[in-house]
Parts: sequence; C-alpha cells; structure tokens
Amino acid sequence: MVVVEVNGYWIGPGADLRGADLSGTDLRGADPRGADFTGANLTEANLKGVDLSGAILKGVDLKGANLSGMNLSGMNLKRANLEGANLSMVKFAKAYLNEANLKEANLERADLCGANL
Repeated sequence: MVVVEVNGYWIGPGADLRGADLSGTDLRGADPRGADFTGANLTEANLKGVDLSGAILKGVDLKGANLSGMNLSGMNLKRANLEGANLSMVKFAKAYLNEANLKEANLERADLCGANL
C-alpha cells in the first residue's frame, strides 16, 4: 500500500478525497484504489497509469486531465467533467470505458482516439 501526500491531502486506498483540490497534480505513483473523489477538482491532473479501481468519481472535474491508458471500466463518472481530457491510446494500452456510467458527463473536446468504448 502506497500513501502519498499531495496538496495537503493523503492519497491511499480508500481515501476520502471528496471535494479535494488536486488540480494540476501528478498522481503517478499514488494508490487511490477505492478512494472517494466525489466532486473533487482534478483539472489538468496527470493520472496516467494510476489504478482507480473501485474509486468513486461522481461529479469529479477532470477537465484537461491525462487519463491515457487507464482502465475506467464500470466506473461511475456520472456528471463528471471530461472536457478536453486525454483518454487516448498509449502504446498498446487503451483507455477502457466499457460499461462506465457516463450519464450527464461532459466529453466535449475529449480525446477518445483509440479508446475502447
């Protein structure tokens, strides 16, 4: 288990990050599996390769975030802002969105090139 401190927030498995301001942060190397990001600000954050399995992402702001190569299958992204987010293919890995809840999500200008929908 890896727990890291970013912008005054402790990020680790099951962390309560509701409403956290993590904009512009680099979360590579963090372990936020099962964390609650409800309403968090992750604009321009680098989440490339971060394992978000079991995380709650309802209403999260991911505008311009790098989510390339992530597995978001089955994630609840209801009302999430994915405007301009990078959900593109990275080498042989793809951003997986199978069965993800994207109801009311904003995908305007999101890069879905090579994403598995």
